[in-house]
Amino acid sequence: MDDRVRVGLVGLGRMGRFHAANLAGRIPLADLVRIVDADEGVARDLSEGLRGVEWSTNYADLLEDSEIEAIVIASPTPLHADMIEAAAEAGKHVFCEKPISLDIERTYEAIEAARAAGVKLQVGFHRRFDPDYRRAWQKIAADEVGEVYLFRTSLRDMQAPGFDYIKGSGGFFADVTLHDFDTARWLIGEIEEVTALGAALSDPGFEEVGDIDNAVVTVRFAGGALGVIDNSRVAGYGYECSSEVMGSRATLRVDNHRRASVETLTPDSSHQDYVSDFVERFADAYAAGLESFARAVREDRDPEVSGADAAAAFVLAKAAERSHREGRAVRLTNEMKDGEVFYEEVD
Repeated sequence: MDDRVRVGLVGLGRMGRFHAANLAGRIPLADLVRIVDADEGVARDLSEGLRGVEWSTNYADLLEDSEIEAIVIASPTPLHADMIEAAAEAGKHVFCEKPISLDIERTYEAIEAARAAGVKLQVGFHRRFDPDYRRAWQKIAADEVGEVYLFRTSLRDMQAPGFDYIKGSGGFFADVTLHDFDTARWLIGEIEEVTALGAALSDPGFEEVGDIDNAVVTVRFAGGALGVIDNSRVAGYGYECSSEVMGSRATLRVDNHRRASVETLTPDSSHQDYVSDFVERFADAYAAGLESFARAVREDRDPEVSGADAAAAFVLAKAAERSHREGRAVRLTNEMKDGEVFYEEVD
């Protein structure tokens, strides 16, 4: 118990509650000591469900607690950057849900605040901690795939969230495709060109709020490989997150989006079930990401997913949005600063 990282958590929406449950029971190296939400009833009720974890409605209570070493931020996106900066000033390490901000300058300011304060900053890109994706990454790193020719990935939600959420999400590419851009960079390498095509097909409400519900994105990697990303908010049949990497020696496929690997065969049909959402598909990955963060704090090492990784994915998402709106390819450059890669669009 003495070696556990004492953690506070702010924001008790869907992801916050999920992180709280993990921190309270599934992360051996973490000790959840306080939860915070602006809604007193939400905070109090969850505290009772977590066997009396302390609760509050004031974020400052986490910052002022000298025993709290790290803060998990699962609050609404517009609050992320300010909360990261406040945590950094208080000397607290930070795990933040994506994105850091819907403004790239604020993203960089929050990253710099954490760097200047000497605190860890990890962003919640959960696929990097999924056993299947990590195995694919290891095989690529071991050169088992050879020269990569093609990367393909699909991310499809069973049904869209409400329009109140969508209006504040930062747009389809920043909310959905962001994960695919991070996966592409992690598995294959840096990206130099993005072309995106999107449409609002399932409900006129998407167009009314200036957004889309389906998209196809093509990318060109700096190493020459090509990539194809397809995304949907309204797949209907279930949640799917699948990827493929085709190389000169082998092709890898990650396709684990079923509750059980059992196919039911009848005389005229076959049936396989699908998970309903990303929480069900990546339950273990979310826990592993928090465990990795706690280990980075306790072992004083760099997190596996940095703030710069979040910034890079966000710049790529904004490039996709620009490509979709302007009907053209968008080229990008990147440069290394303090050991991290930072992206910029090229006009």
